[in-house]
Amino acid sequence: MNTPTTEQDNQVLIRRAVPADLDILVPLSFDTFYDAFHDHPKNAPDDLATYMEAAFNREQIESELADPANIFLIAKIDGETAGYAKLTLDAREEGITAERPIELNRLYSHQRFLGSGVGRYLMDECLSVARRHSCDVMWLGVWEFNPRAQRFYEKHGFRVVGRHTFQLGSDPQIDLLMQREL
Repeated sequence: MNTPTTEQDNQVLIRRAVPADLDILVPLSFDTFYDAFHDHPKNAPDDLATYMEAAFNREQIESELADPANIFLIAKIDGETAGYAKLTLDAREEGITAERPIELNRLYSHQRFLGSGVGRYLMDECLSVARRHSCDVMWLGVWEFNPRAQRFYEKHGFRVVGRHTFQLGSDPQIDLLMQREL
């Protein structure tokens, strides 16, 4: 896996997660999602809590880790867990044009590491994983009210190809579907 260096000369190490990483991934998933979305005025606290309790509990993450279609990557900077990504092989969604798609389900970092390059290095490794699996398209859903993430994905060659509903608790939200040919 990658061992790049950020502009601040911090070592960013990225490795594939294994089942023994469950105790890292559960709080990492929960904390990074909460940090990314809890203070947005369109997210009701109850809806956020309902979604997070279902999506990031121990049993759910353990099940996702055990599924061979899922690939989790963990990023560390100077030995500290900084972020993670989750990919799903052969995931399909209407509007995505691919023979061998891979979905980028999640790419999150702790807030204190924003701007450190961890997102860029995780993305580079996600693209490398996709190529090693002979995928022809990487796709993702990004919330319509998350322009920072949209710009990040556009900068990495993704383009909007559609929309779908993301259920956050009782709130049906709109995600933009973005894809990048590989």
